[in-house]
Amino acid sequence: MSKPIVIAKKTTDTTQDIVLHSQFANRHGLIAGATGTGKTVTLKVLAESFSRIGVPVFLADAKGDVSSLAQAGSSNPKFDERIKNLGIDSIPFAASPMVFWDLFGEQGHPIRSTVSEIGPLLLAQMLNLNDTQEGVLSAVFRIADDQGLLLIDFKDLKAMLGYVSEHAAEFKAEYGNLSPASLGAIQRNLLALADQGGDQFFGEPSLNILDFIQTDADGRGYINLLAADKLMNTPKLYATFLLWMLSELFEQLPEVGDMDKPKLVFFFDEAHLLFDNASAALQEKIEQVVRLIRSKGVGIYFVTQNPLDLPESVLGQLGNRVQHALRAFTPKDQKAVKTAATTFRANPEFDVEQAITELGVGEALISCLDEQGIPQIVERGWVMPPYSAFSPISPEIRKALMSKSSVAGVYEQSIDRDSAYERLQQKVAERQQQAQADVLAKEQAKQQETFAKQQAKDQERIAREQQKEADHAAKQREKFTEDIVGTFAKSAARSLGGSTGQKIMRGLLGSLFGGK
Repeated sequence: MSKPIVIAKKTTDTTQDIVLHSQFANRHGLIAGATGTGKTVTLKVLAESFSRIGVPVFLADAKGDVSSLAQAGSSNPKFDERIKNLGIDSIPFAASPMVFWDLFGEQGHPIRSTVSEIGPLLLAQMLNLNDTQEGVLSAVFRIADDQGLLLIDFKDLKAMLGYVSEHAAEFKAEYGNLSPASLGAIQRNLLALADQGGDQFFGEPSLNILDFIQTDADGRGYINLLAADKLMNTPKLYATFLLWMLSELFEQLPEVGDMDKPKLVFFFDEAHLLFDNASAALQEKIEQVVRLIRSKGVGIYFVTQNPLDLPESVLGQLGNRVQHALRAFTPKDQKAVKTAATTFRANPEFDVEQAITELGVGEALISCLDEQGIPQIVERGWVMPPYSAFSPISPEIRKALMSKSSVAGVYEQSIDRDSAYERLQQKVAERQQQAQADVLAKEQAKQQETFAKQQAKDQERIAREQQKEADHAAKQREKFTEDIVGTFAKSAARSLGGSTGQKIMRGLLGSLFGGK
């Protein structure tokens, strides 16, 4: 059953409530107004009210003061005077159940996502890339997918960019021109993001977005508070991170149709950061998420100074509006006032455009959808006081609440499994081993060639020496034969003696030498 949420009391008659009907809380909303006009109090009142009816809430603490939701409020003279003027006897001060989150893991449970889950479109926005560089980044993601390389953490993406840069010529035919200039720009912007602490966002365990949708033992919705005071120093990271969470909710939650109350209400503070310098593709994605996510039971409430911060296509989808004072000092301010006035259904009792510039602190122009889902005429009212304190909680209280959280210990320890970085390191090691093996093989072949040449020389030398020995032996034999014949002839001559012997000798010698 739908539950009315009292937002304010009518300025002209504080006995009349201005309410937001819970069954239309997923039709989104806007809280706008200049600095110091009461936007933060309105944000707290809405967050507390949703929590009390069992609706979980996510909101960012951009200035560090919304943590006061975790602590019950207390009376003081100024507060008592305010509720008396509203015709309220007393306020049931109470703290809201809270879960603290922090991208950097300092003031809350760490929030991480893998590089692949973020995707090239949101990462290009985070890195402030132009269209050409975004196209190159998309190709890098495609190459990683095709080669089975998981992009999980920051070093995976750095390694992948280095790998693609080294092999750009090889990838050109299939993935197009991956210019060194674009790859270099992406790498430089990535290093700049790391210097700002953005590298801590990438990794595992990745956030389970359903951890935002929880209630406590009393049925109250948890308020998930993101510490964003440090995160606001990197506005692109802040805006892209919140948009990623919306995209995850859109993808993971089932269609639920009309409900008595939302499954989750998401407050987007400093909403202008989401649309500043957003590419056409990204802005189209934002508009699509805003348009379709309400069917998943999620209401988005943009908090910003000026309605002009939002595109008309988004502004036209916001059914519940709280407009605090705007100052019309410049032509741009006057245009903002006129724009804000024209978005309301006019009230014949006052001039809306004039009223916007006259509102006091804590006063607002409010228009919500009625029980039939039709925008009500705009009413001027005083926003209800919160049940919680106005001062931020101490670090000790925050730490104690974190230790009792339902997700305590789930995300604190990071996990580093094998992914693109490790796989590419392995490829480098394998290439180095192969190169070393090739060098060794060449050295062995050179040594073998040298050994073979030496063997051939040795064989030639041995052959020459053997031939020389053979020639020498032949000469020795010839000389030996001559010596034997000469000795025999002389011996025969001496033994025969006389003339007969000499004749025989001459005859023998003559036959040997052809003499007479």
